[in-house]
Amino acid sequence: MMPLHTTSSAQACAASTPSRWTPLARAATMVILGAMGAQTVQAENLMDLYQAARQYDASYLSAKAQAESVEFQAAQAHALLRPSVNLQASVTRNRLDSSIPATTSPLLGTVNYDTLSTVGKVGIAARQPLLNLANSAKVDQAEQALEVAQADLKQAEDDLAVRVAQAYFDVLSAQDVLNTAQANKKALAEQLAAAKRSFDVGNATITDTREAQARHDLASAQEIAATNDLRVKRIALDQLVGRTDVKPNPLRTPVTLDTLAPGQMDDWVSQSVNAPLVRKAEIGLKIAQLEVDKARANHLPTLDAVASAGRTQVDSNNSYTKSSSAPGNAGSIGLELNVPLYAGNAIQNKVREALRLQEKSGNDLDNARRSMSLATRQAFSGLQSGLAQVKAYEAAEASAKLALEATQLGYKVGVRINKDVLDAQTMLASTQKDLFKARYDVIMASLKLRQASGTLKADDLVELNKLVAQ
Repeated sequence: MMPLHTTSSAQACAASTPSRWTPLARAATMVILGAMGAQTVQAENLMDLYQAARQYDASYLSAKAQAESVEFQAAQAHALLRPSVNLQASVTRNRLDSSIPATTSPLLGTVNYDTLSTVGKVGIAARQPLLNLANSAKVDQAEQALEVAQADLKQAEDDLAVRVAQAYFDVLSAQDVLNTAQANKKALAEQLAAAKRSFDVGNATITDTREAQARHDLASAQEIAATNDLRVKRIALDQLVGRTDVKPNPLRTPVTLDTLAPGQMDDWVSQSVNAPLVRKAEIGLKIAQLEVDKARANHLPTLDAVASAGRTQVDSNNSYTKSSSAPGNAGSIGLELNVPLYAGNAIQNKVREALRLQEKSGNDLDNARRSMSLATRQAFSGLQSGLAQVKAYEAAEASAKLALEATQLGYKVGVRINKDVLDAQTMLASTQKDLFKARYDVIMASLKLRQASGTLKADDLVELNKLVAQ
C-alpha cells in the first residue's frame, strides 16, 4: 500500500500546478493521482497479506530467530570433539631466607642465605579428545535439538498461516454480516413505511405500525453492532500484517467449497504422525535416550592427546653468588588417560534419573500421537459437518427468499398481515448470517485439518486464495 503522505504531497503539487500547463499535462497528473489514490485502497488477497505477516509478525520472527540460534548451539557442541589450543604465560617471584650451620667451616658459625628469583614462563598447550563418549552424546543431542528447533519453526509458520487466514476471513464475515444487517434494515424500513400508509388510510391498526417500528429499531441496533465488529476485525488484521486500512478481497461468486478437503478420515489420521508436535515428541525421546548414554559414559575412561611447547626464563640472586639468568625451552607430547573410580554414587543416580526421564519422554510421545490423531478426527468431522450445513443453509436461503416473496404478495392482496412479512424478512436475514458464518467456518476448518495432520504448507494458502476474487 502507498503511504498516505505520498498522496498528500502529490495533491499539494497538483494544487500548485501553474496555469500554463497544457491540458495533456494536467490530465496526466490527474491520472497519476487517481492511480495513487486507488493503490491506497486496493483490495489485497490472502497470499499478499500472508507474505506481509511473515515480515512483520513478532511471534513468528521470534520463533525464526530462536531456530537460527540453535544452529550456533549445535556448532558449539561440535567443538567438544575438536582440538583446543591455549596460550599460557606466568611470572613468579620467589624469595627464600634461610639459616644453615656452616659445616665446612666451624669458625663461620651459622650462614644466612638470602635468595631472590623470578621465573617467567610462556608457551602453547594443545589438547585433542580421542575417546569421550559423554561429549559424543552431547553432540548428538545438539543435532537433535536442531531438529526440534526446525519443528518449532514449522509450528510457528502453521500458526501464522492459520492466524492470517482467520483474521482475513473474519473481516469478510463481518462485512457480510454488516451488508445483511443493512439490507434487512432497508427492507424493514420499507415495511414500516407501508404500515404507516396503511394506518393513515385506515386499513391497519397502530399495532402493525408499532411492531414494524420495533423491528426497524432492532435492525438499526444490529447494524451498529455489525459496524463496530467490522471495525474491530479490520484493526486486528491490520495489526497482524503491519499495514493500515487493509481491505481483503471478497469470496468469488458463486462460492464452491466441495473440494477443500478430499479423502477419507483415516487418510488424514495416518498423516498426523508428521505433525510438528509429534515430531518434537519423537526427537524428545531420542534426546532422552542420548541423555542415558551420556550419564553411563561418566563411568568410562576418557583419552586425550596433549602437547605443549614453551620457554622458561629464571633470574636468580642470592647472598653468595652474583645474579644469574637461566633461559630454557621445554616441549612435551603424550596421551592423557582419565579413569573414573568413585564419585559418591552421583553417576549411578544420574543414570537412574535419565532412565525415568526417558520413560517420561516415551509417554509424552504416546500422548502427542493420540492428541493429534484425535484433533485430526475432530477437524475432519467438523469439516464434513460444515460442508453439509452450508448446503442446508443454501437451500434454506432459497426457501426463505421464496417465502418472503409469497408473504409480501399475500400482504398486498390482503391474505397476510404485516407481522407475517416482518417474520419472513427476519428469517431471511438470520438464515443469510448463518450461511455466511458456515462458509467461513468450513474454509477455516479445512485449514485447521491440515494443521492438525501436519500437512499444512504455503500451497494450501494458494488454493484458498483461489476462492477469493483477484
